[in-house]
This record gives sequence, structure tokens and C-alpha cells, in this order.
Amino acid sequence: MKKNAPENLVPARPQAMRETVYDYLRGKILCGEIPPSSRLVELHLARELGVSRTPVREALHILEREGLLESIPRVGYLVKRINPDEVAEMCEIRAVNEALAARWAMERMKEDTLRALEENLEMAERVLAEGDMESFIQLDGAFHGIVVEASRSSRLAEWCRSLHDYMLPYRIEAFRLAGAADQALRGHRRIFEAMVARDAPRVVDAVREHLMKGKAALLGRRSPK
Repeated sequence: MKKNAPENLVPARPQAMRETVYDYLRGKILCGEIPPSSRLVELHLARELGVSRTPVREALHILEREGLLESIPRVGYLVKRINPDEVAEMCEIRAVNEALAARWAMERMKEDTLRALEENLEMAERVLAEGDMESFIQLDGAFHGIVVEASRSSRLAEWCRSLHDYMLPYRIEAFRLAGAADQALRGHRRIFEAMVARDAPRVVDAVREHLMKGKAALLGRRSPK
């Protein structure tokens, strides 16, 4: 990890320092560069990042509260491993929230929302054909982001983003399964078509079907179809 550390993590304010360390560590965890079961030690991180221990300690506490880390006495912090029961529960919660967000988005969206979704799908198809999985994963997240923002509910959008980010390390692993990315793209296309048709039941069904197939892939129960 040390070789990937930024050259300068020293912003002007102590609070900004904590936020910078937090954003840096959270990004590394979510993208998988700090994988599950990795040990994070406050003193070692402070030395590697060239900061004091206080902002590192505060950042680790926040990450623990978010569920990305677990604190082990006399060991430090560990990046949490996949818990199948927890993943299943989170997927079900996410399906309920995102189905509601998609229905509200369909009712409240403007034409620029549909254009943004269509452009996202076109770009996702292109990068997938090129084998650029990193860009595809970013576009996958952006598609869901466009939908939840179009719901015009700041509270619901916040919940959806939090659940999506929490699941990101697991989704990265799931996308390594053969056909998983194609399956996700087909799910997005069905959601988009239902929103274009302004068909609320179809939108809800498309979102739930998409996320339940994702749940199956996350848990490794079967290959996507």
C-alpha cells in the first residue's frame, strides 16, 4: 500500500486532514486495493501517509461505524470479509429502496434524465466490449446514481448511495464471474426501457429482478444468466 500513498496528505485544517485520510482509505477499500481481512494499524498508516495518528484514528473509527472495518483487540482494524447473511440482507434492503427510487424517478424525471441513462448505457456497452472492467464498474455505479438522484429525495438518495458503496467490494468480486457484467448491463437496459414506457410496475419489477440476480452472483450461488 505504501507505494500507492499520495505524496502529500496535508490540507490546511485538522478536519480536512481527517476527511482526506478517510477518503483515501475508504477509496482503497472500496476499489479492492485494500482487500478483505487486511490489517490496518494506526501507527503504521500514520507513518506511511506522513500524518499524525489523530486523523488516522478518527478516519478508522468512521470506517468502522460504516461497517467497512472491524476492530479487533490487540490486533487493530481488519477490513471486513464477506458475510453471506449480511450480504443477502443488504441486497434485499437495497432492492426495496432502489425500486422506490426508480418509481419516484420515473414520475418526477425530466428528459435529461433519460438522455443521461441512455448515454451511460452506450458508454457501458463500449467499455465492456473493450474489456475495460474498471470503467464498466464506475459506469454501473453511475447508472444507479442517476436513477436515485432523479427521485428528488435527498434522504432516499443518501440511503441508496450508502448501501451501494458498502456493497462495492463484493460487487467487484462478483463482476469477475463469467457473464456477470453482461447480465448487469441487460438489467440496466430493462430498467431504462421500463422508465421510458412510464410503466411503474414494470420499473419496480425490473429493479428487483436486476438486484436479485446481482445478489445471486454476489453470493456465488450460480453463474448469471
